[in-house]
Amino acid sequence: MAESWSAFVVAFYRGGIGLLFVLIWLAVRPRGSGLTDRRLWFWSVIAGLGVAGNFSFYFMSIAEGSVAVAATLMYCAPVFVYLVSFALKLESATPVKWIAIAMVMVGVVLLTRIYDIGAGSVTGIGVVAGLLSGLSYAVFIFGFKYAAPHGSPQAILAIAFATLVAVLVWLVDNEQIVAVLTTPSWPLFVVLGVLGGGISFILYIVGLNHTAPAVASIVAMVEPVTASLFGFVVLNQNLVGLQIFGMGLILVTVTALSVYSNARSARYD
Repeated sequence: MAESWSAFVVAFYRGGIGLLFVLIWLAVRPRGSGLTDRRLWFWSVIAGLGVAGNFSFYFMSIAEGSVAVAATLMYCAPVFVYLVSFALKLESATPVKWIAIAMVMVGVVLLTRIYDIGAGSVTGIGVVAGLLSGLSYAVFIFGFKYAAPHGSPQAILAIAFATLVAVLVWLVDNEQIVAVLTTPSWPLFVVLGVLGGGISFILYIVGLNHTAPAVASIVAMVEPVTASLFGFVVLNQNLVGLQIFGMGLILVTVTALSVYSNARSARYD
């Protein structure tokens, strides 16, 4: 993006290369795919729309702010999941959950410095894009959850990534898509697609099959921290004290909320 490639182009290649990896996974393990089930296709497409929005808004947020802010805003997704669950009567709106949501909102205000946007390192567009990336990730979570009983993870991801590519191809100039193939920066697109779209999703799904949900949710919360360290060390992006406190508030609250939710689920099971 520093070389003027749009967020949509970056998201398109991340998802396109990821699709190739998932298709190989599906070809190696085709049994139980569920590809003939309409419900699998419906919810997988919903998940794909979520991934498309997540990738695109995430890179827009980075372009308008910093890696640390974008990553942390994206991990507000559990809050959106709870709000949607409240609306659909899937979760009970307990005081603990509302307090946690309020604490996350305070953390977002401190992290993004939205109270003094002119002095902050992120624009209003960056804040909105970061939150939309989290909302889109929540859509992916719901789509994957409801698709899972009807087919294999590799089939769901294949449909989801195919949906992502089909959506973004209409938002990206075809000349830019072709230009990436001859640009000196093409290795960066390949690395992003292989690590960020292919291997990472496959390992995440495989890991979920061998790890308790509570542990997986806690490990996932480490990404904003590692992203912040990467932005600080590699990209020279700095955070002031209140922003670091806001980031910590979000991470601690979301992690505690995940553990609380999983503990209650295990108790009722």
